[in-house]
Amino acid sequence: MAEPRELLRFAVVGLAAYGVTLLGDYSLKLTVLSEKPVTALFLATVTSTAFAYLLSRRWSFAGRGGHRRLREAALFFVVNAGAVAVNLVPALVSRYALHLSVPHVSHLAQEVADFVAGMVLGTLSGTAVRWYGYRRWVFPKAAPSAPPGGVPQNGEPVAERLAGPRAGTVLEMP
Repeated sequence: MAEPRELLRFAVVGLAAYGVTLLGDYSLKLTVLSEKPVTALFLATVTSTAFAYLLSRRWSFAGRGGHRRLREAALFFVVNAGAVAVNLVPALVSRYALHLSVPHVSHLAQEVADFVAGMVLGTLSGTAVRWYGYRRWVFPKAAPSAPPGGVPQNGEPVAERLAGPRAGTVLEMP
């Protein structure tokens, strides 16, 4: 089961990253990229993803194991790409399968459907994918460490990560 503190930190980082996306998107869209709103959203999203990775690594999942930083960052961006794809599904269904768009419905109904599908259902489903992906692949649970006597309590070998130039090397200890 997830540690409540870890889940709360994940939520705080997610909200902060969402704020970075909104601030970046509208700052760019209303100034230098007014003619290129998709480019503005892309740049804001990449920036907020990097921001979320740093906070997730240093704060939300600091107590977990992980991989070498480059692999970990790559996995983080892959999980986020998958989450963005999942996030788009409700909006695509709303617009193209249910035809909740002008001229089939009013402009107000279209905007409400877009908000509910994209910002509510999409964000919730994307967040669930991120939570699972981060805990499963990006920041896996740290291997149990041996007690001071050097023998684990369950009698199984313990994997330890070495610090230094060969960080990430796993040694099996009896």
